[in-house]
Formats: sequence, C-alpha cells, structure tokens
Amino acid sequence: MDRRPEGSISENVRLVLERIRHATRQSGRPDGSVRLIAATKSVGLDQIREGITAGLAILGENRLQEALPKIEGLRGVPVQWHFIGHLQRRKARSVVGVFDLIHSVDSFELAQEIDKRAQEAGLRQAVLLEVNLEGESTKSGFRPDELEGLLPRLGALSHVEVKGLMAIPPPVSDPEQARPSFRRLRELAQRLSRQRIGTVSLEELSMGMSSDYAVAVEEGATMVRVGTAIFGARHVSSNDYQ
Repeated sequence: MDRRPEGSISENVRLVLERIRHATRQSGRPDGSVRLIAATKSVGLDQIREGITAGLAILGENRLQEALPKIEGLRGVPVQWHFIGHLQRRKARSVVGVFDLIHSVDSFELAQEIDKRAQEAGLRQAVLLEVNLEGESTKSGFRPDELEGLLPRLGALSHVEVKGLMAIPPPVSDPEQARPSFRRLRELAQRLSRQRIGTVSLEELSMGMSSDYAVAVEEGATMVRVGTAIFGARHVSSNDYQ
C-alpha cells in the first residue's frame, strides 16, 4: 500500500498536512486539532531538517539508540520528540524525560517502571496506552476488556500522566478496511472516560499511518504517525509504528 512519494520531502509534507486538514474538516473538527507525528526511523538529519523547514513540528522515533544522536544533532531546534516504538522496561530510564510523549505503554508493569524512573527524575511523564484491538499474538498492548479494571491503578501512578490511547489495526489492502478498528478505539476511549479518573485524560488518540491516516482522522485521531508518505520507503519492519 505504501509507495515511495514522487515529490520532494517539502512537497510531501505539504500534501500530508493538506490531507489531514481536509479529513479534519470532514470529521467536523477545527483545523489544528490533529497533529502530524513524522516517523523518522532510518531518516538522516538533512532529510529531517528539510521536513522541519516544511512544517514538521513533532518527530517520532522507534529506537532509542537511533533517536539520541538525532535529538543531540537537533538540539535547539523547536521540535517535540515522541517515542513511538516498542519500549522495553529496562530502557525506560533512558526514555523518561527525553521524549515529550511515549505512545507505546503496553503493560501495567511498564507503566510502573516509567513511574519509578519519572519519580527519580522529578517529573511527570506523559504517555499513551497501547491497545491490542484484535488480540493479535504478534502485537503487544492492553486488551480492551482489561483496561476498564486497570485504569484506576494506572491513574494512581503519581508520576505518569495518561493522555490517551494508541493502536495499530491489522494490515489491510484498503484503508477503508481499517475504519472499524479506528472507530473501536474512539468508542473505547469514550467508554473509559466515563470513569472520570481525575489524573487520566483520554483525549488523545494516536492512530493512522502512511496508508490510512486520512481515514483515522475521520474517525477521531488526534495524532497520526506518518513516515513513508513523507520520506519514502525505508527498510522498516511491519511492527514499526509508522
């Protein structure tokens, strides 16, 4: 489904942002209510700088060892960094406080570890909860039916700030086939919000990638993770969140 874009990075950024604006209006929301996360795995600094000049404001990285040199190389540049890859508990210390938002908290144990490291650093770490919507054995994440019971415990973590949910639908040949999954995540967030846990906000929905981000926006995404549609095809695995 994802093909190498024909235009320059600047042109691709413009086209993606325009599609996001159109889909946002289609969903009845105001311009600016959906943010583009540029998935920059395997993308060099010069390409990233071109994207920033064209309007990218949030960069998403899958791997800590690749992200840290980029963060250092772009120190002083006004961008946010989001961690969008699978996070191992043993690496939580290195991620906490470095990234503005962690998209992929997939277990209560990981949330506890992030809380511990954030307390040591004297900060509150913003996170999203990853949901395994279809119960796929190859993917991590919370089951939808377990989150209702876990949400109060997650909300009790004093140095973790739950901002919303993230999910990746199963691969499909047509973006429309992903629509039911996006709708399920939105409806799950709405249902969980009825618990009214003071420290938990479920306003953010991180869903949609290069092949289906417009459909995701129509179904309520507040963040989309787009790499290939901006930077072209790279050597990435099917488990990379872009």
